[in-house]
Amino acid sequence: MQETKSEIKIAFWGTSRISVIVLEEMARDGMLPSLVVTAPPRQKGRGLEMSPSEVKVWADAHNVPTLEPEKLDSEFVNKLSDTNCQLFVIASYGKIVPREILDLPKHGTLNVHPSLLPKLRGASPIQSAILEEVPVGEPHDAGVTIMLIDEEVDHGSIVAQQKITVPNWPPKGTDLEEMLGMLGGKLLVETIPPWVSGKITPEEQEHDRATFTKKMTSGSGQIYLDDDSARMFRKIRAFDSWPRAYFITTRNNLEIRVVVTEAHLEDGKLVLDRVIPEGKKEMSYEDFMRGQRGS
Repeated sequence: MQETKSEIKIAFWGTSRISVIVLEEMARDGMLPSLVVTAPPRQKGRGLEMSPSEVKVWADAHNVPTLEPEKLDSEFVNKLSDTNCQLFVIASYGKIVPREILDLPKHGTLNVHPSLLPKLRGASPIQSAILEEVPVGEPHDAGVTIMLIDEEVDHGSIVAQQKITVPNWPPKGTDLEEMLGMLGGKLLVETIPPWVSGKITPEEQEHDRATFTKKMTSGSGQIYLDDDSARMFRKIRAFDSWPRAYFITTRNNLEIRVVVTEAHLEDGKLVLDRVIPEGKKEMSYEDFMRGQRGS
């Protein structure tokens, strides 16, 4: 007998904002997970206070039990096994999960990946997609993949995939994350029932067509105002949330970091609209330059 959506015991693994977007789509369709696994509290903000992950906050609000392991050790495995979850779903968890854990559930472990695999494997598919040299203002394809996890990064067989066309490329990173998170969540809830009933045969990826992304750092967002305008504009769009696009300038003989929050291209030239100078509130670039001339 086929299990209904509400009868499938799912352990959802996630930590970041896109995980929450996927969870929202699952909840909207009546597929609330039985357990959420997320990262433990971390220091955040200027005060470096210990704060729970966004996924932990979501789970508490929806009365879903959570596990927040620091290590994926035998003690954690025992707790996880006791939940008797039949399917694991991973969406931006942030840690590599060992094979012995991936193999625990009856229906395996699925991953929601925000790219059209085998393209853009790795840690930063959304930002890397925006940084690709795609003509500004033209339509461009993006998408999500549901895959069966194996031992290699984003290498597993494809269970489902869906493409969308973004009409005016590049979008902001947070906007593309929202689009792909919603798309991934919807595709996930459509895919899980036929997957657990054995109606889907996963297809191996075309590994010779794979491309790879790199892990972004706090310095990845640095821009240079005399560099290629389109490339700098892509960085501003890609890093609108973290690590933020910024340039270094001098004020009162001191180097300061200026975060760029809004910009556009005009006749092929980069025009800055809004900035946050170090130690100041957000302001128009025009006001910032007026202050620079007066310093």
